[in-house]
Amino acid sequence: MVSLPIYNREGAQVDVYEIDPAELAPTINKQLLHEAVIMYLANRRQGTAKCKNRSETVGSTRKLYRQKGTGRARAGNRRTPVRRGGGRAHPKRPQDWSYRLPAKALRKATRMALAGRITDGEVVLIDELSFNEPKTREAYTILSNLNLTERRLLVATEGPNATVYKSIRNIDRVRVLPVCDLNAWEILRPKKILMTRAALDVYRAKVASQREGAIEKAGA
Repeated sequence: MVSLPIYNREGAQVDVYEIDPAELAPTINKQLLHEAVIMYLANRRQGTAKCKNRSETVGSTRKLYRQKGTGRARAGNRRTPVRRGGGRAHPKRPQDWSYRLPAKALRKATRMALAGRITDGEVVLIDELSFNEPKTREAYTILSNLNLTERRLLVATEGPNATVYKSIRNIDRVRVLPVCDLNAWEILRPKKILMTRAALDVYRAKVASQREGAIEKAGA
């Protein structure tokens, strides 16, 4: 069981949140986490790199000089890959690098990632995070009170919140996501994670629902 202190907007502890990381993931499979992260990184690749081969390079196809009798090495046309300005022998071509792991494996990797961050004490809880209107200065003050301004940070909310997003989006190295959009890569990427109490409750309920669904499916 892990006791996470809950802070208010001024940085003062107001409560304690009890959670067992095994509730999210009984074990941590580093290989699965690695495969999930590699998949998300591969899916981020644009795949638009392209080089010209010798048929696409501008230049004459005439042989530069005769084969023998010049005392120099033999040479073909100026498009050959061995000459400067020629085409590439094995050029890069646009391709789709994306692929998908099974959805069940990705859900498991997400739970493992969050359980690991909680165990390592890298999750900070705040009692509530809301703004009457978008205020970046007010959001930065809250993060400063929690000592979270000097490192890459993920702010996880219980649901999509446009006001919170607009208040935090201009702060350097800070990303805002609702818990429904969390994945292993987003959880493992930052140095710290700031979650609202409601966000962690929503995620625990989601995990419990997934577990019950899996049990019912297995029983059927």
